[in-house]
Amino acid sequence: MEEIAREAKKRQKDLERLRKLRPIDDDFMRCLFKDNIPLAEMVLRILTGKPDLVITDCQTQKDMKRLAGARSVCLDAYGTDSLGKKYDLEIQREERGADPHRARYHASVIDVENLDAGQPFSALPETYIIFILEKDIFGAGEPVYPVERMNTVLGAPFQDGTHILYVNGEYRGDSDLGKLMHDFNCTDAAEMNFPLMAERTKYLKEKQKGVSEVCRVLEEMCMEERMETMIGTARRMLEAGKYALEEIASISGLPLEEVKKLNAEHTA
Repeated sequence: MEEIAREAKKRQKDLERLRKLRPIDDDFMRCLFKDNIPLAEMVLRILTGKPDLVITDCQTQKDMKRLAGARSVCLDAYGTDSLGKKYDLEIQREERGADPHRARYHASVIDVENLDAGQPFSALPETYIIFILEKDIFGAGEPVYPVERMNTVLGAPFQDGTHILYVNGEYRGDSDLGKLMHDFNCTDAAEMNFPLMAERTKYLKEKQKGVSEVCRVLEEMCMEERMETMIGTARRMLEAGKYALEEIASISGLPLEEVKKLNAEHTA
C-alpha cells in the first residue's frame, strides 16, 4: 500500500509540474518536437524567415560526439531541410547558456559530424544555430539578433555557410514571430495562436498517452541530472588526484567501469 501511495504522490507531483510547463521549457520542448516534423518546420520557417523551407528530418536530443575525448553536445532539436541545410534549435532560459562560445562550439561539432574523410571542405552544409532565449539578453528590443562572420576590411559577408540566430523570447507583436514567442511562453493550449503548437500541447497535457510521454521524459531528465551530478563529482575527485578509483566510484555513485573511462579521458 505504501508503494502505491508513493507512486500516486509522485504522479500527482508530475501532473502539477506538467501544468506549469511551457514550450520554452526544454523538457517540454523535447516532447513537442519529438516525431513532429510539421511543427518543427513551421517554427523554423518563422524563425528563419523562409516560408518555403521544407524539413525532411528532425531529431530531439541528438547526441553528437564524433571526436573521441572531445566534449559531447546534445542538441535540443536537430533538423535537415530539402536542400541539405542543417538546423540546431536550442532553448536557453539562462543568459549563461547563450555564451557566444557555446554557439561557436555547436557550429563546429555539427561541421565535424557532417564532413567525412576525403570530402572537400566545400561539401560542408550550410548551418543555422538558433537559440530561443527567455529574456532579451542584448536589450535592444529586436525580435531576432542574427550573427554572421564578416570580412571586416571589406565590410562584406565571409560566406562560410554558418548562421547564428538569437531569438528574443520576450518579444511580442502582430508578426508571426511575435505570436510564436507568445505561444512559447504559454502554459495553456487554448491561449496559443498556432494550431499545430496548441494541438500538440493539448495532447501532451490532457491526453493520457501524451501525459505519460511527458512524465517519462521528466523522469529521464531527472536521471540525466543525477548522472551529471555523479560525473561532476567523479571528475572533481580525479582532478584532486588523491583518491583511488574505487573510492571515487563509492562516493560519486558511478559504476567503477565508468570511473575508469573518466580517468582514461582525464589522463589522456
